[in-house]
Amino acid sequence: MLGSFTLWMEVAMWVVMGSMAANLLVDLFKMVTGGKFSTDFVLGYLKDMVYYVLPLLLLAGLAAMDVTGWLVLVGYYVGALAVLLKYLMDLKGKL
Repeated sequence: MLGSFTLWMEVAMWVVMGSMAANLLVDLFKMVTGGKFSTDFVLGYLKDMVYYVLPLLLLAGLAAMDVTGWLVLVGYYVGALAVLLKYLMDLKGKL
């Protein structure tokens, strides 16, 4: 399935994962400095992995079967951009 990853698909996935990690670190920092440490926030990020990253990986696998060669890729990049914007807006709200 991951054999069909192109360079730009991989870069988009790293950007998505990096934005998720930055959001996780900000949440962790706020929890540690605020004195309210809870492990429940980790479940939210695991849920986001299932809701956002898994569909992107499925689209990457479907890209090899796409007859047009661009239809699934457009969906992949639009999805990656949407996840990036979601996490950037979350970070902006937290800072």
